[in-house]
Amino acid sequence: MKILVLGSGAREHAIITSLLSEGASHEIVAAPGNAGIARAVRTVDLEPTDPIAVTEYAVENGFELVVVGPEAPLIAGVADPLRERGIPVFGPSKAAAALEGSKTFAKRIMEAADVPTGRAELAGTIAEVEKTIDEFGSPYVIKADGLAAGKGVIVTPDRAAAVAHAAYWLEHGPVLVEEFLSGPEVSLFLFSDGHDVLPLTPAQDFKRLEDGDLGPNTGGMGAYSPLPWLPESFVDEVIETIALPTVRRLEKEGTPFIGLLYCGLIVTPRGIRVIEFNARFGDPETQVVLARLVTPLSSLLLASANGTLSTLPRPEFALDVAVTVVIASEGYPEKSITGRQITGIEAAEAVAEVTVLHAATEIAPLTDAVDAGTWTSTGLVATGGRVLSVVALGSDFAEARARVYEAVDKIGLAGSQHRTDIAAAV
Repeated sequence: MKILVLGSGAREHAIITSLLSEGASHEIVAAPGNAGIARAVRTVDLEPTDPIAVTEYAVENGFELVVVGPEAPLIAGVADPLRERGIPVFGPSKAAAALEGSKTFAKRIMEAADVPTGRAELAGTIAEVEKTIDEFGSPYVIKADGLAAGKGVIVTPDRAAAVAHAAYWLEHGPVLVEEFLSGPEVSLFLFSDGHDVLPLTPAQDFKRLEDGDLGPNTGGMGAYSPLPWLPESFVDEVIETIALPTVRRLEKEGTPFIGLLYCGLIVTPRGIRVIEFNARFGDPETQVVLARLVTPLSSLLLASANGTLSTLPRPEFALDVAVTVVIASEGYPEKSITGRQITGIEAAEAVAEVTVLHAATEIAPLTDAVDAGTWTSTGLVATGGRVLSVVALGSDFAEARARVYEAVDKIGLAGSQHRTDIAAAV
């Protein structure tokens, strides 16, 4: 199958790695990709958020499936003209992607579908924010209504910090003040074809920058899968009470959700509650979920795009444990220092059952001493905040953690940051 994957992060690298592992004769192109992705497949300089450019490229080159990785192209409506031209797309329409693009829209859908979630109020002024946080009480939860690259949420017992966060994001639009929910968080991805869903395996990610869940929120500093502490009924309950009601509600409103429904969940003493929905694979959870996937990913992507999920069994997963640790640049998440050299990739990949997925890398101009036709980590530099996602499989958590941190320790990036406690408490 000829597949175009849009995106440039570790999530897209994980998707491409999974597709290549099938042993099928897929022809995969990534747009725009990164240095690590370019090691595996052809990359093209194409702007993923330009619906017309993407559609023209896909049509002219005969792609049989387009997989949209990040949220920004979905919010920009890249899936719509592709579908109009008859190209199967894994990713929701612009209207359905509002499930992630607008937290207010998501809350309305949840209310209409009777999906369990916390109380929330939309606020357009500081006065409205202060009134609601005083009503809901501490800890305070403030969320930017639109996309914020993982930085629009604050959870704090400090009222002044909550108000300051709200004031900053109010300059960009309304904010959502939410009831604080306590309990362990779980990410569950589900394939959706607009009517039916099929679940992947649960994962847990670590949003805070520092060990012990300290420091600022980030896009995610690590993840693990499976979650042995979850009851066996968990996935079925999420499907019945959250995923299917949401998908069927969107279908009823004429905005079918076709793609990956990301359910950000919390297991409270009163039951499972939705924290947020996303409209695409989550990062870094994708890296551990797909590392364990046995079912060919391409069959699930295509069935979602073609509306035939009901013909497939539930995906199967290896019994292995998967752990990923994110290596981030100095200064992340506030102001990342980029352009620094990365070393030790080959040494890290030599550790048993380890894969290094690239999130923000490029090869600096090659010298005459390097063969430009052969991939090498010579000249590899960091171009963003979260730079690499190191993934390890193991027969148990101790083995997977030992492998992933052995590999992390072999990678050099001046000033880099990573957590040392991913999956330590499992």
